[in-house]
Amino acid sequence: MANLDLNQPIHWEEIEDYDGPVIDLNFDLVFHDSDEGEDGGPTHGEEDGTLAHGEEDGGAPSHGEEDGAPAHGEEDGAPAPNAYETISTNKAKNCGRKWVAFDPEAIKDVPLSSRTTIRDLAGALNISKSTLFRRMKEGKFRRHTNDIKFTLTEDNKRARVKFCLSMLDKLSMPQEPTFEGMYNIVYIDEKWFYRTRKCQNYYLALDEDKPERTTKSKNFIEKVMLLAAIARPRFDGDGNVTFSGKIGIFPFTFVEPAKRSSANRPAGTLVTKAMTSVTKETSREYLVNKVLPAIKQKWPAEEVGTPIFIQQDNARTHIAINDDEFCRAASADGFDISLMCQPPNSPDLNVLDLGFFAAIQSMFQKSSPSNVEDIVAKVIQAFDEYPVDRSNRIFLTHQSCMREILRQKGGQHYAIPHLKKQSLERNGVLPVSLQCDPEVVNEAIVYIN
Repeated sequence: MANLDLNQPIHWEEIEDYDGPVIDLNFDLVFHDSDEGEDGGPTHGEEDGTLAHGEEDGGAPSHGEEDGAPAHGEEDGAPAPNAYETISTNKAKNCGRKWVAFDPEAIKDVPLSSRTTIRDLAGALNISKSTLFRRMKEGKFRRHTNDIKFTLTEDNKRARVKFCLSMLDKLSMPQEPTFEGMYNIVYIDEKWFYRTRKCQNYYLALDEDKPERTTKSKNFIEKVMLLAAIARPRFDGDGNVTFSGKIGIFPFTFVEPAKRSSANRPAGTLVTKAMTSVTKETSREYLVNKVLPAIKQKWPAEEVGTPIFIQQDNARTHIAINDDEFCRAASADGFDISLMCQPPNSPDLNVLDLGFFAAIQSMFQKSSPSNVEDIVAKVIQAFDEYPVDRSNRIFLTHQSCMREILRQKGGQHYAIPHLKKQSLERNGVLPVSLQCDPEVVNEAIVYIN
């Protein structure tokens, strides 16, 4: 191949396979026929008598020429040294998807009602949905789920701030304001539990039939109201549970004989039915005959006689904090139990509404109850099985919410802080109470005054 003369006839049988270096045709090669530049001038490095690249003083051979060895690129008839000057490729700038310009600030100019979906926002910005979705994945903007908040008056905000200030340990004021452990508060509240959801997600195999769920009316699915009462759990020095804090959960149901026969039971069989309404007399009965006996039975013996507060919301069906019948039953057997009310329109100041109810409802809905009795049994089972350590973390979340309420001057538009409680608990440094900024506490005191 090296002595092939293209001006003579070619004898193809004498031509052997080429095994030399192969030049990638994707590259642009710039060759020079002589030692001079394209304009006839000296090549790079020869101006003013300087040596060209690879030439050493005294005519020393360049790299790869020692001991008669061929220079780089001269093997098997390859081009001589410096036969090409540069190698370049256009792949880096001509391949791939073309970038579409996107200004995140333009989203602010679009009305909120016109950016509830990717399709609406893409139409308002005049770009494709796929491009907009990729920009969201890149972190250029974010998706936000907005929940409606309860309306607060100025008096409501002051009451919320005053309530949060009352939860601070008086001994920690004013240098290091710290919330109390809240071990002497029992939180009570009611909640409806439905037999099933209107819409439920499942994961199915490709050849599996979809579940068939039926009810007589989607607007009247069987439901039961239950009254829950919990306190903060206690642990010993080794982390063992000494008091779970689960006072109890009590259904608003009654039993009566069936008036008619059916396919499930004959007439006269006792059936459990849910109460359709709860009155103030019913609330008093449940507090006196169910909640108070459960507290006296389960409360730690070493804390009997210390003040215990039962916190309820301001529903009209709840009794007054100085109800005579309740006060007589609460002060019996050596206990000092009293009622207190949380601020109006403040479900975020009750640990049940803050996280406990949502947790046991999620566990309950996995059981698929079939009737009222099954609903009650599955809710009680979820209540008993809920982990105690998670219940303890809700109380720290409650304190973090109170800290934000003080910072917001009683406002409700705040994000619940992420405290990494599980990580702290795993490392054995989970705090019992949270501290507040002294400046925030002082500003809150000035606000309510």
